[in-house]
Amino acid sequence: MPPAPPRRSRKDTPPPRTGHSEAEVLRGFLDYLRESVATKVESAPEPQVRTPGVPSGTNLLGLLHHLTAVERATFLGDRVADWQGTFHVSPEDGVADVVARYREAVARADEVLDECADLASPVPRPRPHRAAPSVRWALTHMIEETGRHAGQADILRELIDGATGR
Repeated sequence: MPPAPPRRSRKDTPPPRTGHSEAEVLRGFLDYLRESVATKVESAPEPQVRTPGVPSGTNLLGLLHHLTAVERATFLGDRVADWQGTFHVSPEDGVADVVARYREAVARADEVLDECADLASPVPRPRPHRAAPSVRWALTHMIEETGRHAGQADILRELIDGATGR
């Protein structure tokens, strides 16, 4: 019987222990995923952080750039004309630039959420005459969207340098 492959050590952070309210649970898990994906990208080496890891062209930096657009569209009302384009980062944009823009979008989104006491109410939008989703829907959507792309980031990062965990 061949020997077992060596085990890689994992630096993993378990899911958060949040408050008891629905809003605290939703925001706690969203914050956990946001931090996971940002950390995964900010410590990735250049140029691999922008190198496609799969045939579709997906790369770590593009994932975070896309998530910035989703945060801004969902919570701040930004209009996005080309969602596929949000996966592409300018060659001039470094890791620190993209991570800073993501963290700024998250901070602004959190300011909006801090003002929303009722999960059934619509997300406030600066654009009039456009229906907004409920805060509950927006939070759930962002958990799904961020979780999906965090999983992709996990795989891409492991392919780059073997880093695993959050």
